[in-house]
Amino acid sequence: MSDASADSLVVSRDPNHPANLICELCTLFYNNGWVTGTGGGISIREADKIFIAPSGVQKERMVPDNMFVMNLPTREYLRVPKSLKPSACTPLFLAAYTNRNAGACIHTHSQNAVIISLLYDKVFTIANIEQIKALPKITEPGYFGFFDTLTIPIIENTAHEEDLKDSLEQAIIDYPTSTAVLVRRHGIYVWGETVWKAKVYNEAIDYLLELAIKMRQLGIPPDGAIGSERNTRLV
Repeated sequence: MSDASADSLVVSRDPNHPANLICELCTLFYNNGWVTGTGGGISIREADKIFIAPSGVQKERMVPDNMFVMNLPTREYLRVPKSLKPSACTPLFLAAYTNRNAGACIHTHSQNAVIISLLYDKVFTIANIEQIKALPKITEPGYFGFFDTLTIPIIENTAHEEDLKDSLEQAIIDYPTSTAVLVRRHGIYVWGETVWKAKVYNEAIDYLLELAIKMRQLGIPPDGAIGSERNTRLV
């Protein structure tokens, strides 16, 4: 593909074009404090093409010309921006696309995700909170209900982000109802059927993580039965 043809992949006046959306969402996540510095990343799939934010670019300053574009079936890059490196998140994004048929995948360094990963062992669980109704059950139609328990697996961090791929894929297999994986002392990966659903899931999960931290500070078990906050305190 010629340079001109490759560049045309990321040029559009449509605000919903993946290259434009990635820039918009990176700014939003930066303002939320989830992708400070150059940390975190996002990828959006459009048919057989995936658009990937680069490594090393400050999220609030990202522009469409910074985007990498890959052919998902062949894993070949259709566009490589000059002087930029592919995101180290790319193998993790591919795992979500391959194993969950995701339409988008978001990776943040949310402090709530990091703290929760230090408070729980193998999984984070929360129940009886209205916000879990924003999350899909994945293995069956519909969304979680108020009385359901949401479970998100936690995997161990590695020195190099791409080395997380195998453990993230195993977590996806072991926890088929989860639309996210926490990485201890690092952050979280969240995916969804579309970019807008991935955004909603990411926001809902971060809300639940922050709420769980505050509940524990007050001695209220996040996954306890209704009313337990009146007579139970965490040790």
